[in-house]
Amino acid sequence: MPAFKLTVADPTTKKAESKEVKDAEARIFLGKKLGETVDASSIGLGKVMITGGSDKAGFPMRSDVLGGGKNYVLMTGGTGFHPAEEGVKKRKMVRGNTVTEEIYQLNLKKMEGQAKEAPIAKPQEPKTENTEKAK
Repeated sequence: MPAFKLTVADPTTKKAESKEVKDAEARIFLGKKLGETVDASSIGLGKVMITGGSDKAGFPMRSDVLGGGKNYVLMTGGTGFHPAEEGVKKRKMVRGNTVTEEIYQLNLKKMEGQAKEAPIAKPQEPKTENTEKAK
């Protein structure tokens, strides 16, 4: 039976909370991929987006690796590898982008309740005597 530790970030308050889910509550995340939106209102979270995670051994999930298994990937940077010098490449083991039962921690971002950004209004040109005469 799946069990996950969830770290849920709220972008509006810039706070994060942790929650553990097991069995039936955790099944809603199985088979989902990084970047997908999940309706987790049944466990009291509302709509959330999966942003990352790691397995029981600590290998991070990487969005560009397909599937749920572990693979060695040649990386120059990003999730799972931060080089000390520029231009360094290294082959590292990472987990795929699909949530499976081997995943231990999931990072989520709340999607509901976010204030939508208002479109930026163009500044109006001030009226002067020259522009009024031209009309």
